[in-house]
Formats: sequence, C-alpha cells, structure tokens
Amino acid sequence: MGQDYYLVLALTRSADDAAIKKAYRKLALKHHPEKNPGDQSSGERFKHIAEAYDVLSDPRKRAVYDQFGEEGLKGGVPESSVEAGAWTHGYTFHGDAEKIFREFFGGSNPFQEFYDRVDGDMSMGFGGLYGRGRKKQDQAIERDLALALEEVFHGCTKKMKISRRVMNEDGHTSSIRDKILTITVKKGWKPGTRITFPEEGDQGPNNVPADIVFIVKDKSHPRFRREGIDLIYTAKIPLGKALTGCMVEVLTLDDRIINIPINDIVHPGYTKEVAGEGMPVSGEPGIRGNLIIEFDIQFPQIMTPEKKHLIRRALL
Repeated sequence: MGQDYYLVLALTRSADDAAIKKAYRKLALKHHPEKNPGDQSSGERFKHIAEAYDVLSDPRKRAVYDQFGEEGLKGGVPESSVEAGAWTHGYTFHGDAEKIFREFFGGSNPFQEFYDRVDGDMSMGFGGLYGRGRKKQDQAIERDLALALEEVFHGCTKKMKISRRVMNEDGHTSSIRDKILTITVKKGWKPGTRITFPEEGDQGPNNVPADIVFIVKDKSHPRFRREGIDLIYTAKIPLGKALTGCMVEVLTLDDRIINIPINDIVHPGYTKEVAGEGMPVSGEPGIRGNLIIEFDIQFPQIMTPEKKHLIRRALL
C-alpha cells in the first residue's frame, strides 16, 4: 500500500490549499533537522512531509493521486484515464526536502520571520546555524496633507483613503485593500507638521510594514499667506490714499469684517500690524499671531497737466 499523503500532513481529503500550507508550515518547522539534531527519525519524517506537500500543493499531481493513489502517481497514468491537463507522467520526488522548505518560507533564512517577531536580540537556536536577526521595517511613506487656512484656523477632521497590500489569512498570499485613516487637525498646525500612522504600509511575510506619514502643507489662499503664526494680507490702495490716509477693510478667516485705519503715509515697504488677528498657536488656547498688512500702491497710468501742476504745488 502506498503512502497516505493526507495522513502525513494530518489532513482530510477535503482540505483546501490554505489548510495544506498551514499543515506543512507547522510540521516542517517541528521536524526540521536543525531543530532535532541527531534524530534520524525526525529527519525522515521531514522528507515525507516535504514529499506530501510537493504532491498535494500541485493541483495536477493531487488529482492523479486522489484517483489512482501513490502507485498511479509514480507509475504514470494513460492520458485517456484522466482529464485533459492532468499529470500523466510518472512522478519521482527529487528528495531535496530542504529546497521545498526554503522555497516555502522564502529567502536564505527560513526561520527569520518567526524570530524577528521577538522584540530583542534573542539567539535563534536550531544549532545556531542562522545566527541572529530582526525584521527590517520598510522606509516610511510620506504624503502631503494639503490644508486650507480655514481648516487650520478652526481645526477639522480629514479622512484619508489609502490602498495597501494586506496578508491573507493563509499567511502566504496577499491582496490589495483600501483603508480610511482619520486625521484630527488641531488649530494652528504649522506647515511641516508630521502625522504618523505606524505600520500602515504594505504587509509582507518577512517585513515590518512602513509607517505612513502625512506632512501638513498650506493650500494657496485668495487673501492671505501664512508666515509662522502671522497672517499676511496685501491691500491695494491708490497713490492718493497712500499719501493722505485711508481705511482698509479685511474679511477674516472666521468671516468677520474688520476695518483698519491707516493714518501714516504709506511708502514702499511700509506695513501695518494688527495684534491678535493671526493664526491660532497650536497647544496654546486663546493665543494668536498677528495680522500684517502689506501695501501695493497703485500709481495712476495717465495724469492731466492740471493734476500734475496741483501735485507739484502740494509736494514741492
């Protein structure tokens, strides 16, 4: 009577691919020669486990084995006896159980992923063959978080959708899935503020997922620009008002209208500072920067001789 590959892996004949992989994973680690030095029976068991996995993990080999047993699998089956595409040649196990083990776990160190889970510098055993090691985390993934000045002024909640590779339950395959990350924007967050979501990057059997980092960036604004905790506003005024004074009307980020009297002569480079009308200071409730008004003096394009004469009399 031939080998019962299902019995070797402690499976039923209805076992699916995930169950076959799970069984091999468990038994191969348990009976690996490096874990059982000097135990010849365990070494033979390790080879039988590899052969059973080699057959049952291959749909063609498994189909022939299920119908004709080990004798039919290894002796070959006439093509007329099986469905098209099935295994018809005699099967011979190559005998390299270690090769199957390494291909299954990946890399040159098949025990790495298990001992990398230990948060420390623990020796890995198994005769010391594989030394020490820890999983390497992927490089952080950085993304801009573009915010309107109103969002930073008032604070808000942002929902960020990401797509990442996630390991399936079998521990070997993966799929792309979407996830929503929630960011609570605090009042006054400055450009360059970093919001980190630990280990939300792509998952893999032998890596620590990357952190995803969102970096605050100001969106352009129709009225203001931000410098530190101050808001900069540019007022356009004609030359006459620059010389004689005027009132500047500003619509604030919280939808108030404030009027700032300008009594000085507005010259190139002149600014007017309004205390407490800037951005909130993060972490300091009630504290705000200043509103700084810059001026764009509008010179007349043409001027009549009479007006030129009047200006000469007034200024000279």
